[in-house]
Amino acid sequence: MISNTRYWFLLILVVLVYVAGMFVTLFENDSAQFAVMAMRMVQENDFINLFKGPAEYLDKPHMHYWLAALSFKIFGLHDWAYRIPGILATLLGAYGCFGLGRLLYNTEVGKIAALIFMSSQTIVLGAIDVRTDAVLTGFAIFSIWHLAAYIEKNSLKHMVLGTFGAGIAFSTKGQIALLVIGLPILCHLAYSRKWKMFLNWRVMVGLLVFAVVITPMLYAYYHQFDLHPEKIIRGKGNRSGIFFIFWEQSFERLSGEGVGKNSSDYFFFFHTFLWVFLPWTVIGLMAYGQKVKALIKSKISYEPQQEFLTLGGITLIFIIISFAQFKLPHYLNITIPLFAVLSAGYLYGLYTERKDRLKKVLLGFQYFILAVVFIAVTFICFFVFKTETYYSYIWKAVLGIFIIYYCLKHENYFYKIITIGAISSVLLNGVLNTHFYPSLLEYQAGSTMAKTIQQNNIATDNIYKISGNHTWALDFYNRRPVKITTVDDIKYKKNIWVYASDKELEVLKNSGMDWDRQLTEKQFRITRLQGKFLNPNTRKKVLGKMHLVHIH
Repeated sequence: MISNTRYWFLLILVVLVYVAGMFVTLFENDSAQFAVMAMRMVQENDFINLFKGPAEYLDKPHMHYWLAALSFKIFGLHDWAYRIPGILATLLGAYGCFGLGRLLYNTEVGKIAALIFMSSQTIVLGAIDVRTDAVLTGFAIFSIWHLAAYIEKNSLKHMVLGTFGAGIAFSTKGQIALLVIGLPILCHLAYSRKWKMFLNWRVMVGLLVFAVVITPMLYAYYHQFDLHPEKIIRGKGNRSGIFFIFWEQSFERLSGEGVGKNSSDYFFFFHTFLWVFLPWTVIGLMAYGQKVKALIKSKISYEPQQEFLTLGGITLIFIIISFAQFKLPHYLNITIPLFAVLSAGYLYGLYTERKDRLKKVLLGFQYFILAVVFIAVTFICFFVFKTETYYSYIWKAVLGIFIIYYCLKHENYFYKIITIGAISSVLLNGVLNTHFYPSLLEYQAGSTMAKTIQQNNIATDNIYKISGNHTWALDFYNRRPVKITTVDDIKYKKNIWVYASDKELEVLKNSGMDWDRQLTEKQFRITRLQGKFLNPNTRKKVLGKMHLVHIH
């Protein structure tokens, strides 16, 4: 198998990519929004009530915001502090992949699974654009590992740890946590025929642990919503937070009620998977196909050397989330740990069975992915956002030498498949985190305007906006949400600043307002990239502007 030296070398490179991304400006909408929500908890010393801007927030539970607020309490209000809980949860997820891989297969599979998980594109992206999915994914796979270990070993320790992880996951994103944990475990129980393991007193202890863990979240929901039936949330009154989290949440997501509908494409997650699991996509698909073939060949009868936890879990989760009317690519993050374990087991099987021809084909795909990554990196550095600092070439040159060395080195195809895959991820995400995202975020007006405000010593408590449009990045980096007002109210205010778009500036002008200073920043919705923006020659055509004007 792959040597410890190379394994830790690759894993350390991946972790360094994560560290490089910690210090990048927060993305709008979700990352900056969630950071502002956690910031308000700390500033207002209110850890019970959740608010999204001026509105009550009844969507996701509290745990993600509590963890971010705790990090802010310890380290201060910084973007990197917001990311710490998500990165730690991702490391926990890698440990969970290692544990599950070791349980279902062996230690070598566990190690490979952890590396695959950490270097998968959507997981690396999820550690810089941190949403609730990072915490959900980490604790969900941690829970799956320990509950599966309980089934195999009948250990109270594993039951307690498994239900603790399930409690944190549920307190992070609600019912979906029980779904992504429960389905793989049910598949494992059904395949191994060990139903009796959930018919003893240890299960009652586990349920008690789960109940204790979710109690703070339930209390917060009860305090904010159940005690106040008069509150109108998304057009409805008499909303129960506890009933919502136990029953209504997932149905609203599946139907699109309340959150809206953005896709009725039932194959959305199938084609999305092609990029979220890069550079391991082909291996993941081959592993899935091989596992299905083996299951059919065995006529779904139990074989001690086989497992159905990953295949069954992936299949059922895919089917269920594909019927949701509201879909986003990061919803697939919860399946990546299972794919990582499944893929690692498949690769280990190729290694032990000496299938050199198939390994050679897979290596060819890995080389192809590396070539695509190299082209993308070149395109980014020399066309989209030209690199201007020579020192940034140093680490790329060093990494390039390692890539050439491992490509030319004569060794088992198995080692090359893993090495080339991991280095492809490091190259792509290293460039994204150190060059592409920092350059891209120069076009996020909220964060750039916050720097301008600081440079001009403008009092942040004297800044207003005349619409309900969210300004998450400006709110976070100003360390204060922008106050909402109206054009009529502004007429009675003196010496204030108004943050406005082109259209809003026109409204101010038409109402007879005048200003003596105007600061302007470029604006683009950076999470919705398009060809015209990536092309420097046409970028100006799709750029908007945001303004800060001084009403004297």
